Amino acid sequence: MPLPFPFDFRDPDYKAVFEWRIDRLQRIRANPGALPALKTFYKDNPAQFIIDWGMTFDPRNVERGLPASIPFLLFPKQEEWILWFIDRWKSQEPGITEKTRDMGMSWLTIALADSVCLFNRGVVAGFGSRKEEYVDKIGAPKSLFWKARMFLQMLPPEFRGSWDINKHAPHMRIMFPDTDSTITGESGDGIGRGDRSSFYIVDESAFLERPMLVDASLSQTTNCRQDISTPNGMGNPFAQKRFSGKMKVFTFHWRDDPRKDDAWYQKQVNELDAVTVAQEIDINYSASVEGVVIPSAWVQAAIDAHVKLGMEPTGALRGGLDVADEGIDKNAFAGRHGVLLQHLQSWSGKGGDIYQTVVKTFSICDQHGYEVFDYDADGLGAGVRGDSREINEKRREAGHRMVRVEPFRGSGAVHDPEGEMISKRKNKDFFLNAKAQSWWSLRMRFQETYRAVVERMAYDPDAIISIRSDLPELSTLIMELSQPTYTINAVGKVAIDKKPDGTKSPNLADAVMICYQPAARSLDIWSRLAG
Repeated sequence: MPLPFPFDFRDPDYKAVFEWRIDRLQRIRANPGALPALKTFYKDNPAQFIIDWGMTFDPRNVERGLPASIPFLLFPKQEEWILWFIDRWKSQEPGITEKTRDMGMSWLTIALADSVCLFNRGVVAGFGSRKEEYVDKIGAPKSLFWKARMFLQMLPPEFRGSWDINKHAPHMRIMFPDTDSTITGESGDGIGRGDRSSFYIVDESAFLERPMLVDASLSQTTNCRQDISTPNGMGNPFAQKRFSGKMKVFTFHWRDDPRKDDAWYQKQVNELDAVTVAQEIDINYSASVEGVVIPSAWVQAAIDAHVKLGMEPTGALRGGLDVADEGIDKNAFAGRHGVLLQHLQSWSGKGGDIYQTVVKTFSICDQHGYEVFDYDADGLGAGVRGDSREINEKRREAGHRMVRVEPFRGSGAVHDPEGEMISKRKNKDFFLNAKAQSWWSLRMRFQETYRAVVERMAYDPDAIISIRSDLPELSTLIMELSQPTYTINAVGKVAIDKKPDGTKSPNLADAVMICYQPAARSLDIWSRLAG
């Protein structure tokens, strides 16, 4: 545990933190012989060093009755990112960090670089951004190097060593005389033109003016390039690399920040335009694309909607399985209790086969009590039926509960073709296929939820959707649900594009769509009547 006492990020007690730090510093000064061992520990644990001694600066704190300079106490996702980053560095491989705006990433990256350079010999850390003023401008708190100097200046002298702001921090460079390490800065087309780097961080990478020049330069500069940015659509290398499946990706969503809640999000919605909210708050790469099936604001409204509306989940326990091949896609399973999405899980198909996927799915159903699951029967999923029949036969012989397995063919005909999901339009005339109908059905659930939660309108409790806020991979699901787009084809039918502009297949969202597909309710009713 980083602190010996509880800490509330929404109502912080910095007085207790300062008292704790003062007590530790006094003990270190009373026993200076312990300092070398402590520095050795911090060499391999930079996150703990930041928590123990780091300071950050935010002038907005003053209006909240807090000091502008405060202890830099990392919350769990920030600690996780530092471990992830160090792993990329040690493995000499690139990485992508996509983030919501105002997540403190500039301070986090600078604090990490300072900490690494303080305790590791011969490190060269590079920073680049699209404008020089964002990298280094004297007296400008927005610039990265202003933050780097402030972080070092506010450390106890025992850890700052012989570093002197007047001697070792010229323009675009910070030197660490005790370890011969350096932080260098570059901007614009000059990014990557300097010395070779141990690692290089490109700030707001999606907004570079000529990113291909930067890519060419950095390919010769470092083995560990880290691109960090909010999305800026799909028409840039940052987005293309993010969805290539060739690089490790870290997602920093606003829900990972314990200082932010639904009230904070609603304030952003009220103050910003819808595209900015979707792109820079919800990390939606398709924010400016027309015809998004499920707008990101609707998805956010569905998080813990059953709690917000005071509902007790009731109804069938069932799941949806999206089957992957052995490539970059993943198998994904979604499980629901009535309107509540209560389980979400993905796993790689690499090195496995369809039978192993089905065995794992049965295990999930046993663990959570799902009576039935639908699966994507198009393409690779076609083999699930035979494998399921074999597994169920073995379960019957062993006296175990059977799990009903139903195929979902997205390319097939619509459910209830003579019915009307949309008033005065028969399903067979409005939807191109079952996939379009099922995504539209999911859209209608999210819309109903948004109207109930945000607009306080009357609603059908069986027609909404609620997503548990503690689901693993929640941030990925949130982005995937707003990825598919729709168009109206030449004969007036809705068609769905799940992968607009070269994005990856939304496996988690597909599993949710299958789980809630409109034919599922009819199948449940008929199976109960038959029983």
